[in-house]
Amino acid sequence: MKKKDIRILLVDDEPDILEIISYNLTGVGYDVYTAKNGVEAVATAKKKKPHLIILDVMMPEMDGIEACEIIRNTAGLENTIITFLTARGEDYSQMAGFDAGADDYITKPIRPKVLVSKVKALLRRLKEMEGEEVDIVKVGDITINREEYKIENLGEELILPRKEFELLSLLTSKPNKVFKREEILDRVWGNEVVVGGRTIDVHIRKLREKLGEDHFKTVKGVGYKFVL
Repeated sequence: MKKKDIRILLVDDEPDILEIISYNLTGVGYDVYTAKNGVEAVATAKKKKPHLIILDVMMPEMDGIEACEIIRNTAGLENTIITFLTARGEDYSQMAGFDAGADDYITKPIRPKVLVSKVKALLRRLKEMEGEEVDIVKVGDITINREEYKIENLGEELILPRKEFELLSLLTSKPNKVFKREEILDRVWGNEVVVGGRTIDVHIRKLREKLGEDHFKTVKGVGYKFVL
């Protein structure tokens, strides 16, 4: 899918934010629509069927959380990617956003170039959904349900924290392929979050504890791979 065919809906009650984000996303070729509150967001989403919605949390008339819940339960919008805009440190908003059905969140303020990179990372999921990726994947004794964020290992159901699940999903998407650390950081954490290299190591260690040492191999100086 070409950029000009990708529809993005921006929702924020601050005109300056709408203008800046819209300018930067249209500048790289995306088809961008805007709304200034949750009510407008729902109406525009139903009409335009956007591929990605960037949704502010605190807005008049209808906040982002309620709008997200409505959009998620609207026919034809189930697979729309929704990411929230949250002020730094708004942990409650982030948790409430995920509960409402959001896929991710972007912390304000954010530099325009970083925002564009984050949007590109989010839209990779769209390509995966339209391509060969399916909701349930079986690799060896592990069954991964991407829709419900659940896994089964040797018949035992496990609920992993979001980032552990996304890391496992990435590595198992191509068993035996070595994923470079930079690619893992980009695809699992995104460019808007500054994390140290040890972050990956910690999550790999947790996955090893839960799923076994033998599945996760370290390629020194390069990255990690999943082996059957």
